Amino acid sequence: MPDAVADAAAKLQLGDAPADNGAKLQLDEETGEWVSKGELKKRLAKRAKKALKEKNKDANDTSAAPKAAQDAATTKKPKEKAEEGPLDPDAMFKQGFLNDVYNERPVKPVFTRFPPEPNGFLHIGHAKAIAVNFGFARYHGGKCYLRFDDTNPEAEEEIYFTAIEEMVRWLGFEPYKVTYSSDNFDRLYELAEKLIGLGKAYVCHCGDEEIKLQRGGEKGTSPRYRCKHAEQSVEENLQKFRDMRDGKYKPREAFLRMKQDITDGNPQMWDLAAYRVLDKPHHRTGSKWKIYPSYDFTRNFEGITHSLCTTEFFLSRTSYEWLNKQLVEFQPMQREYGRLSISGAVLSKRKLKELVDKKIVRGWDDPRLYTLIAVRRRGVPPGAILEFVNELGVTTSNSIIQVTRFEQTIRRYLERTVPRLMLVLDPVPVVIEDADEFDGTEVTAPFSPKNPAMGDHKIKFTKTVYIDRSDFREVDSKDYFRLAPGKTVGLLQAPFPIKATSFTKDEATGKVTEVRAVFDRETKKPKTFIQWVPAGEGSGSRKCEVRLYNPLFKSDNPAAAEGGYLNDINPESEVVYPNAVIESGFDEVRARAPWPEAAGEDKQHKGGPESVRFQGMRVAYFAVDSDSTDDKIVLNRIVSLKEDKEKS
Repeated sequence: MPDAVADAAAKLQLGDAPADNGAKLQLDEETGEWVSKGELKKRLAKRAKKALKEKNKDANDTSAAPKAAQDAATTKKPKEKAEEGPLDPDAMFKQGFLNDVYNERPVKPVFTRFPPEPNGFLHIGHAKAIAVNFGFARYHGGKCYLRFDDTNPEAEEEIYFTAIEEMVRWLGFEPYKVTYSSDNFDRLYELAEKLIGLGKAYVCHCGDEEIKLQRGGEKGTSPRYRCKHAEQSVEENLQKFRDMRDGKYKPREAFLRMKQDITDGNPQMWDLAAYRVLDKPHHRTGSKWKIYPSYDFTRNFEGITHSLCTTEFFLSRTSYEWLNKQLVEFQPMQREYGRLSISGAVLSKRKLKELVDKKIVRGWDDPRLYTLIAVRRRGVPPGAILEFVNELGVTTSNSIIQVTRFEQTIRRYLERTVPRLMLVLDPVPVVIEDADEFDGTEVTAPFSPKNPAMGDHKIKFTKTVYIDRSDFREVDSKDYFRLAPGKTVGLLQAPFPIKATSFTKDEATGKVTEVRAVFDRETKKPKTFIQWVPAGEGSGSRKCEVRLYNPLFKSDNPAAAEGGYLNDINPESEVVYPNAVIESGFDEVRARAPWPEAAGEDKQHKGGPESVRFQGMRVAYFAVDSDSTDDKIVLNRIVSLKEDKEKS
C-alpha cells in the first residue's frame, strides 16, 4: 500500500503527470468539458459524421448522398485549429488608407492631435481615433498632442478631462503635450477681429427660424439667401463684436458669422457661426470671457501636419481649408476615416445618462456599457482593444461591428496572455471518502499549459473538494460525461478519478447539498475532467462574488425597438453568483498583475484591479472588479471561453 500511495502522490507533480491528466487535456467547446486528445478526436468525428448525414438528407441529389457520407466518414479527419498569433501592430499604417494619407504628404516630423471635447466619457469609437492619431505619429517618428477642445463651458466638467487623459494613457500612449483650445482664446479673438477686418465675418442678430430660411428652409427647397447683417460695414461689425466681448449682448442676441459662400452646395459654407455669447464661467479662464469660439472657428497652433478625423467632418474640410487660407500661412492636411460602432451598444451621452440616472446600470463605468471606463472595468485589456482596431484596419467606410467579433479578438488575446485558475461558480461539496492519505498534500498546476514562462503554483488537495453544481446530475444519461451516481469523472491534476456513490438534498429547496464519492483507482482514462477547488480552512481557497455579464439589450439595434431602447433591456444582462469559490493560486496571480504587461499596463502593479485577469478553467475569462475590498473579492466575466452560438 505505501508504494501505491507514493506512486499516486508522485502524480501530483506536474512533471510526472500522465499525458491525459491536465496539462495535455483539450477543451470540448461544445460541452465545455476537458477531455483527452483521443476522446476529443472521437467526439469531433462523430459530430462531423452526424452533421454531414443531416446535410445530405436535405440535399436535392439524394442518390449521391450515401456515397458522399461514406467517403467523408472514412477519409476526413477533424482538423485542429492552428494557433493564431497577433497581427503586426503597425499593419494599419503600412498599407491602405493611412499609408496613402502619409504618401500624400510625406513630411518629417509628423505632428497629429487627438482633440476630444471634454463634455462626456470616451466610448469604444474613440479608442479607434486615439489609436489612429497617436499610432500614426508614432509610426512615422512624430508626436501627437492631446488637445482638449474646451470651447463650451456649459457642458464641460473636470471629471471628463481627467477621465479622457487616463484613457489615452491606459491605451499605452503618451501625449507629446496636453494642450487646451482655451490656451489660445486671446489669439483666437485676434484672428476673429482680423477676419472681420478682411470683410469675411459679420455680427448677426437673426433667430433660428430666419437662419433656417436663409439656408433653404425646412426641406432645403427654397432659394438660399445671405443674411442682411452681412452688409454691415467693417467698423460696425468690429464694434458689435467688441460689445459681445464686453457683455453688452445676452446669449442668442448676437453672434459672429463667417462670410463664406451661401451659393456653395456644401452646407458647411453657409456662413457658419464663429463666436457666440455664453453667460457661463470657464473652468480654466474663469469669468474673463463672455464669448467663446465655435468648433468650426477654433484653429490649432501646434503645427499639425496631418489632421485625421472621422467622416462626419468630411464636408467641414472645405470650410476648414477656407478659414485657414484667410488667416494663417501653414495649411494642415485634413483627411477623414470611417468611425467605429459596436452593434447593440448605446453610445449617445443622453441615453447613457438616462440609463445611469434610472439606475438601470451601476454607473458610467458599468461593465455592460461601451464607454472606455466601462470596458476597462469589465477587464478588457488595452492591448486587446488596439489589436481589434488594427485587425479591422482603417478605411473611409463607417463600420458597425458585431459585438461577437470584438469579443472574439478579446478571447484570442486573453488565451495567450493570462494565467489559468480553477473557479467554481455554484459550489457543491464532494467528500472523497477514501482520500485520507492525500488530504493536505500539494498539487502542482501550471498557470498556462501553452506558455511555461508563466510558471506554476501549488494547490492543496483536500478530502472535501468543491465542484460546480452543473457538473453533477442526480440521474445519469448516455450523453452525459460528468459526475453522477455510479459514474466516474476526472479531477484536473488529482491522483485518481472519482466515482459518485451517494448524495444528499435539502428537502425544502430540492437542491443537492453534498455528494459522496470514492477514488476510482481502476479507470486509467476517464472521458472527462472537471475543475475543483479545495475546501476547508488552510486550503487557501477564497470565497468570491462573480458577475456574469451578458448584452445589456436584447437586440442589435436598441434604438429601433418598439417603445424605445429602454423597452429593449435584457433582464438577464447581469447574473450574480454570490458564493463562488476560487483556488489559492489567485493570490499569486493578483500579486503578479497586470496580466498582461502591455499598452498602458506595461509594468508590474501598474494598473487597477481590472488588471488582475485570468481564465477560470471551463468557465470564462475574468477580472477583478473595483467593488472588491480586502475582505471580499468581486469578479467580472470579461468574455466567455467560446462564442455564444445564439448570439452569433
